[in-house]
This record gives sequence, C-alpha cells and structure tokens, in this order.
Amino acid sequence: MKACLDSSAFAKRFVEEQGSDAVEAVCAQANELGLSVLCVPEVISALNRRLRERVLTPTQYRHAKQRLLDDVRDADIIQLTPSVVGSAIQVLEASPVRAMDALHIACAIEWGADLFGSADARQLAAARRAGLKTKQT
Repeated sequence: MKACLDSSAFAKRFVEEQGSDAVEAVCAQANELGLSVLCVPEVISALNRRLRERVLTPTQYRHAKQRLLDDVRDADIIQLTPSVVGSAIQVLEASPVRAMDALHIACAIEWGADLFGSADARQLAAARRAGLKTKQT
C-alpha cells in the first residue's frame, strides 16, 4: 500500500498524542510512504513550538528530530511541480481548505497514494472529495 501522510499525521510518529497508534499502524501496513516536500519543515516547526513551550526538553527535541530525519530517508518526497500546483487549485476550488492542506492533498493525488492520512477533518473531507481513500489519525 502507498500511504501519504500530511504533517499533522506524520508528526504523531515523533510526539506521542492521540492518533499516534493509528499513524504507526498505517506506517506498518505501508510498503511505500509518501510525504510532501512541505512535511519535514512543518514537523520541525511543530517540534520547535513544543520545545519553546517546554513540552519537549532539548534532548527530546534532538531525539525526535533525528528520528524524523531517519524516517524521511525511506520515504518518497513529493515535490511541488506545476501538476501538483494545478491539482491543489482544483482542491481549493472544490473544498474550503487552506492552501498548505490542498498542497498535501495534491501531492498525494499526483503520487498515486492508496491512502491519505491526516488529523484534520476538513482536509480529510477535501481529500475524499478529490477521490482519495482517507484515514483519520
């Protein structure tokens, strides 16, 4: 199975929270993992926010960051191409989502994902509307 996760889902691999088990299950079932080129910077941003808020210690941050970078080595990173941008425009015209959410969906479409995972209900509805099978994380 080709699974594509947005940042809200993928981040749950590195910070234990509600939905982390669902993300681990998807990753265990997937033989290919796709991530938008936007995913890593967004996850690093989320980890840094938790560091600033003192939810993570500096050691926990470094550990989570290293795990993220290790995981990304095995993933397909989906670039922002003209075709992806075109798909994102179609998603935006069909659904009330933010631009970044539409880009994640468009990357999943262009990559040919069998499953798209996110923690965002509005994004999942847009992904289903665009023809993707989805999983709430």
